[in-house]
Parts: sequence; structure tokens; C-alpha cells
Amino acid sequence: MVDDAPTPPEPAPDEVVSLPKAVSALFADLPGLLTDRVHLLSLELRRASNALGQMVALGLLAAILVATAWLALWVGLAAAFLAVGLAWPWIVLLVLVINLGAAGWAILRVKALAPLLALPATLRRLTDSDALQPASAPERESERHHG
Repeated sequence: MVDDAPTPPEPAPDEVVSLPKAVSALFADLPGLLTDRVHLLSLELRRASNALGQMVALGLLAAILVATAWLALWVGLAAAFLAVGLAWPWIVLLVLVINLGAAGWAILRVKALAPLLALPATLRRLTDSDALQPASAPERESERHHG
């Protein structure tokens, strides 16, 4: 039986790349690939820093607008209380107490969140010599109450 399928042509000798040639070609291209990626990184960092600057500026603008709206709200409430017949000193006291209460709550919340900035679980895991051994349930429970 004769096989009529054509045999694929043999690649030319210059098309056959040996492993050492491939490795040397890779090392020759490596500086170009690296500089392209570093250049891309620098462009993206520049764009990210511009975006961050815009975000900070817009955040400040939003904070100013919210503060203005907050003042307008309290002026409106004060006008409404005046219309009802409440005296100015009581209105000022009411506004003062509500705002100081809200500020106190915010400060307490910040104090409660502040320890999380120290990454306590990560630090405990990195510095604890017994970290490789899992703690038993009572030990974990006591850590939760004391930590």
C-alpha cells in the first residue's frame, strides 16, 4: 500500500533553534522587556498619582459642600424652632448638644478602630514563636477576651 499523503518539508537548518541559542536570545531580549515594563510602571504610577491628587481635591470639595449643607440644615432647624416660639439660647444649646454628641461618638469610634491600624493579627502571627502550633479553643477564647 502506498501512502499518498505528502510528507512535511524538513525545516531549514537556520529555522531550527538550539536550546543554547534560544536561551541567549531570551537573555538578549530581557533588558528590553524589563525596561518596557519599568516604563509602563512609571507611566501608570504617574497616572495613579494624578488620579490620587484629583481624588483628594474632590474629597475636600465634597467635605466643604457637606459642611455647608450641614450648616444650612441647622440654620433651617433654628429658624423653624424660632417660628414655633423657642428662645435663641435654647436653640443654640440644642444644636451644641447634638453636634457635640455626634462628635463624641465619632471620636469613640475612631479610638475603637485605631488598634486595627497596627495589624495585630499579622504581628501576632509573625512574632509568636508558638504560631505554628494551632491554639486550642480555650486559649483562643481567652485571647479574644484579653486581646
